[in-house]
Amino acid sequence: MHRRCIFGATWNELQRDLSGNPQDAVSRVLSNEVRIDGIPDDFTRLADLIGNAATQQPNAERLKAWWIYRVLLTPAPLQERLTLMWHNHFATSNLKVKSLPYMQQQNETIRKYAAAPFGDLLHAMLQDPALLIWLDAPSNRRGHANENLSRELMELFTLGIGNYTETDVKNAARALTGITVKDARFHFDPRRHDDGEQTIFAKTGNFDVDQLAEILLQQPATSKRLADRLIAEFFGEGIVSESAHHKLALQLRRSNLDIGKAVETMLRSQLFFSDANINSRISDPLSLLITPLRALELFTPPPSTLALSEWLNRMGLDLFYPPNVAGWPGGRSWLTTRTVIARANYAAAIISGDIYRPASVPDLPALSKKHAVTKPDEFEKEMNTLLLGDVNLIQANESITPSASSREANSLLTLLSGFHAHLH
Repeated sequence: MHRRCIFGATWNELQRDLSGNPQDAVSRVLSNEVRIDGIPDDFTRLADLIGNAATQQPNAERLKAWWIYRVLLTPAPLQERLTLMWHNHFATSNLKVKSLPYMQQQNETIRKYAAAPFGDLLHAMLQDPALLIWLDAPSNRRGHANENLSRELMELFTLGIGNYTETDVKNAARALTGITVKDARFHFDPRRHDDGEQTIFAKTGNFDVDQLAEILLQQPATSKRLADRLIAEFFGEGIVSESAHHKLALQLRRSNLDIGKAVETMLRSQLFFSDANINSRISDPLSLLITPLRALELFTPPPSTLALSEWLNRMGLDLFYPPNVAGWPGGRSWLTTRTVIARANYAAAIISGDIYRPASVPDLPALSKKHAVTKPDEFEKEMNTLLLGDVNLIQANESITPSASSREANSLLTLLSGFHAHLH
């Protein structure tokens, strides 16, 4: 649960949840009030300060570093998990937007509505400057309709392929005419809007952007599409049956597409904790980046988030720069020759301290002593549990780092090197 939902856990968190009521553990994850020693009490103020500074410089790496800082130290990690999911759903690239303030604004909007009823998020995104520029909304005007936004709105954001017609796309484009960006904000220009009648899914009228969104939200295909997205985020391939998928889609329809309630249903299900769902997903790069840092309690001081951004990019996830409108495909596509090497090298960088600037070797023996772990074999078991969730997955390999100064470092590097292909 911790690896899949909130980017890992510390030893004390694991021991607390293992010894307590499982439903209480789920409630803590859902509450978005995860408190860990080493996380600053004034996190929100610091995150806002870093984010605002990042948008004032023409360097996207600093904005990426800001988001990584949030994921590493936030008291609401599930919210960040869902923010990443929706970033991939409404995949928008700064390569075309060319505005870091717009990209940060979109990120904050997604975060605000990440667990809300999906309609709240969709309406907000259809007024988001970054998304509107990304999908050419300003060039969509009466008599010269641009179908880019209307097509992706149906294909990617709501209905999915095969659940609409080309006529629906054309008429939806007409409904979207007149929306643009002015003075860094959403703007509707009635002079550019096509005020003629449109027929979309058997409904006829002079629709605007909000009315179009409501029509799409009411379609059964939208709840199925959202169920697809949520299942892909929290379950492995082939784990959820067609019947269970249908039940989740039906719950979404009956609950006004409430994402938070759907997530809770999944996390409280027997299927989520079933053996079949354990180790059934390729770990996405952000999970692989953050989970060992949280597990090893590398909070005070935290690693260089600029360095972490570079590692994340090497592993195939370039925040704010998705490869196309469909986002990152995920799953097995995360593992290529280049990215697998990057994952192994990242493990070595944690051990060597190269994730800090200047480099600083983490004090692993101190972490063991903190948790009353003193013997080498106990250390290996602790690291297995922290990083992989299983005390029997790996054995120490003394030859992997001849220059390492301790058995503990050798054992941990072995674990982390295995972590590069781990399923979570």
